[in-house]
Amino acid sequence: MAADPRTVLEPRRVVEAVWRIESARIVAALARVVRDVGLAEELAQDTFLIALEQWPVGGVPEHPASWLMATAKHRAIDALRRGSRYQEKLAELGRATPMAEEPDIAAQLDDYVGDDLLRLIFTTCHPVLAPESRAALTLRLLGGLSTVEIARAYLVPEPTVGQRITRAKRTLAEKQVPFELPPPEQAAQRLGSVLEVIYLMFNEGYAATAGEDWVRPALCREALRLGRILAGLAPAEPEVHGLVALMEFQASRLAARLDPTGAPILLQDQDRRRWDRLLIRRGLAALSRTEGTFGPYALQAAIAGCHATAATSEETDWARIAALYAVLAQVSPSPIVELNRAVAVGHADGPAAGLSIVDGLELPDYPLVPAVRGDLLARLGRDAEARGEFERAAAMTRNARERSLFQARAKELA
Repeated sequence: MAADPRTVLEPRRVVEAVWRIESARIVAALARVVRDVGLAEELAQDTFLIALEQWPVGGVPEHPASWLMATAKHRAIDALRRGSRYQEKLAELGRATPMAEEPDIAAQLDDYVGDDLLRLIFTTCHPVLAPESRAALTLRLLGGLSTVEIARAYLVPEPTVGQRITRAKRTLAEKQVPFELPPPEQAAQRLGSVLEVIYLMFNEGYAATAGEDWVRPALCREALRLGRILAGLAPAEPEVHGLVALMEFQASRLAARLDPTGAPILLQDQDRRRWDRLLIRRGLAALSRTEGTFGPYALQAAIAGCHATAATSEETDWARIAALYAVLAQVSPSPIVELNRAVAVGHADGPAAGLSIVDGLELPDYPLVPAVRGDLLARLGRDAEARGEFERAAAMTRNARERSLFQARAKELA
């Protein structure tokens, strides 16, 4: 008799959900022991496949995360036993016989000093890698993002992302990049890439590019945790505090961004009483440490702070936000910044002014362009054109919740 598909599907969903949360820690723990980021990811993926095979048959373990880590340990021990590096590792640990020391390797995966995730992110942001490869590999290993999601985040073809990740892992292995935190004199040159990938991790959690869920709070929390650690390690770096402030402000709105069914709630419609005031206070404290600087994260944090401190949507200081975006466009020019500036200008100076900015953008595959254009057209009373733009945005997005939102806006204008 064939198995009920529902009984198979549920454990698979549990595997995928737990993996999203735990994969980075597993890869980081394995990388510290096997000293090879590519091999660590392969072992972690083996663990994921084993869970996909066993959980639907034997049931979901009582402690899924612990099961995954324990299975990953065994995979690492097996790999070290098979390879010559196992003997090298035993020599490093000052051991005598392989069989007697396997439990110590397993214990080492548990009992470590420091933060493996932070070591991993500085390793994947090593200067031997091209900047785009650093970001792609870090998002893959720490964010647990697929190549599709990374491609959407960077607005590049999926095969390009796959090639970057493969090339990055090969380069780290060939150059024998150590799995460790860099000394202070080398940390600064890697900081920019680290900040970039942490922010991309946060953004993927804040507004997922694909899947059934619009937000992935666990990914936001992980990015925020890494940012806070970095702020402690680099207290004199304004941009680190700028990024932390930006994420604190954005995270403060997570609880208000979804209705009880999981559908998105836009910023202007959110119940601001549900915003986390503790995170806003933390954001303001971090922002105060960037005063007098004009880095891209500090500027974005100042923009987010305008929203966070407005008691109502109507009280938002859109003129200041538009001015900050104008500075940001000079400091860090990009089509995405221009799109956001168009929104702010549309509120500060009227929808026609915002529309003129959007019409000059070239982002053919980015669904928020027609969505913003549709909103501006609707405010100008051009409902038929606005409806077409929201329909186009719905067809372009890969996120189910976002698609539903765009379809609902198109239906309102019908």
